[in-house]
Amino acid sequence: MAAVGLGQAARTTPAGALPANMVPHPREELFTVLVVDDHPLLREAIAARLLQMGAGTVHEAASMAEARARALATGPCDLAILDLGLPDGTGIDLVTELRTQGWPRIVVLASSDDPYAVRAAFQAGAQAYLLKSASPMVVTDGVRRVLDGGVYADPSVAPVLAAGTRVPGTDNTPRELSGREVEVLQLVADGRSNKEIGEALNLSALTVKSHLSRIGRKLGTGDRAQMVALAMRAGVIR
Repeated sequence: MAAVGLGQAARTTPAGALPANMVPHPREELFTVLVVDDHPLLREAIAARLLQMGAGTVHEAASMAEARARALATGPCDLAILDLGLPDGTGIDLVTELRTQGWPRIVVLASSDDPYAVRAAFQAGAQAYLLKSASPMVVTDGVRRVLDGGVYADPSVAPVLAAGTRVPGTDNTPRELSGREVEVLQLVADGRSNKEIGEALNLSALTVKSHLSRIGRKLGTGDRAQMVALAMRAGVIR
């Protein structure tokens, strides 16, 4: 098995080495994967597991910069598995970038079951959210589910998704916020002005103001601090 790194050969399954019953159903061909994690031992363990599952080629990267270079060199693989906590950026941004470039299936691997991170990963386009502490069986199940065209959440984070992005308003009635409204509220919580929020999300200040007005109507308050407090208590933002 070849060593893996930028500019080096990827891990590959030798021809004829994989029993037919180990290839994830219904895919009969070997699949290609990009694994992005800054911990070499974990990355190698995931790569080895994927080869056992039927991966034909596993590319590896330890940072966003390496991942971008790999993605540019290989084009979209069948699957990407991304760590959220990368040394040079957030895996959420990488999910968005890869989806924009046409990558069809993305699995997020994270250390935390933080509700905001879980929702942000799926809103960015991930099909699965797995915890690094999960058993090999859970990881295998999640990857197979995604390869078969489904979605998967680690059992411990499933309740977070079931709650959706509902926030109880001032009258305690749950109101559904859109993904964009959640993004705006998170930036408000970070202390950003309307202009700064617009720059971060590529929106005009007027559009940001419109989002905040809609959020205020849903939650029953026009006070920015109270909107943030309500969303934080619901676990929608942090």
